[in-house]
Amino acid sequence: MKEVSKKRLPIIDADYRNWIGELKRRYRQSQIKAAIRVNSELIRFYWSLGRDIVQMKSEARWGSGFYERLSADLSESLPDSKGFSEWNLRHAKQFYELFPENEILEQVVPNLLSVPWGHLVVLLKKVKGDQTKALFYIRKTIENNWSRAVLLNFLGSHLYERTANVVTNFENTLPKENGDLARQLVKNPYNFDFLQMTEEYNERELKDALLANLQKFLLELGTGFAFVGREYRLNLGDTDLYADMLFYNTKIHAYVVVEVKVTPFKPDYVGQLGTYV
Repeated sequence: MKEVSKKRLPIIDADYRNWIGELKRRYRQSQIKAAIRVNSELIRFYWSLGRDIVQMKSEARWGSGFYERLSADLSESLPDSKGFSEWNLRHAKQFYELFPENEILEQVVPNLLSVPWGHLVVLLKKVKGDQTKALFYIRKTIENNWSRAVLLNFLGSHLYERTANVVTNFENTLPKENGDLARQLVKNPYNFDFLQMTEEYNERELKDALLANLQKFLLELGTGFAFVGREYRLNLGDTDLYADMLFYNTKIHAYVVVEVKVTPFKPDYVGQLGTYV
């Protein structure tokens, strides 16, 4: 009985399968809504910070070294947060100057608060204070679920100037569950920083960067390496294991398993890799 209970029972009921699909959809939507709430608070904070800098006439009052001093003081006061670099403080000021009316954030353009800060920083650099142009690209980002890279591409191709569209209305919709914008919003490093979750996020980010470099390196060797997959699932009885990367070498007719760690070495890691092999 114990062995049977571990096995996944076959489900042939269509209602059950549809329910699983619905639960997945609702869960993803809840993730996006939660990310938007965090992102909204972060954007509001940067807007209020920019407002303070402008209204207090900070640069004229405290001199050219003001941003460096403010960055150091905020970083010391909030050591777990990494969002207080000098350039980010300057962007906060530019953001407020671009949208000085709070109503634009809260009422006229509610979707603005669902755009990641990284997207907005890109716009600040490119639109040069043109609010209408910025709003055009914000609307397009939401409508088409643009990643930051795609946004940069359309900024570079001067989409606004070519189409001459004027933003008149914003639909209040969620980013698509499987779209690039939703993925970047949920994994936004600024949001993790805001929630003081940077350590876990940065570990994942570092691991992803290492894996990408290893994948490129092995494929460029030109010695028969074929990439099979990332986080490759290996079934061991009733347990699923996931190897970081799996290659197949066509010359030696053997699989090559790569496991990446970003923590100090532990003997358990050797056993883990041996199990995968």
